[in-house]
Parts: sequence; structure tokens; C-alpha cells
Amino acid sequence: MKLIVTLDRDETGMVVAECPAIPGCISQGTTEAEALANIREAIQACIEARAANGMPLTVACSS
Repeated sequence: MKLIVTLDRDETGMVVAECPAIPGCISQGTTEAEALANIREAIQACIEARAANGMPLTVACSS
């Protein structure tokens, strides 16, 4: 499954990664590479938690 991830810098300079298709799936890192690695782990954890709780794995994103 391919998912879109957004990257932004917060006011402290941290890179914030978010997967809009999975509500609440957010991570961060000091670099883009670290934030991407962290969001991959967060996506996996979010999908596992949603599946275990009978929730839809993702939500539709509007374009």
C-alpha cells in the first residue's frame, strides 16, 4: 500500500511527518530522513492498532 506523507518544519526546527490517510499518524525527526524512518514505524503501528480494534485501515483523502 502506498500512502502520502507530508513533511513540515515546526517552530523548533524539527521535521514533522504526517500520513493524512491515517488520522493521528504523526511522527518527527531532526532530519527529513529520520522523520521518514519514524513515520514508517508509526504507520505500521497505526495500521496494526486500527486492525486490532476493527477500525478501517485508512480514510479517503480529498485532492
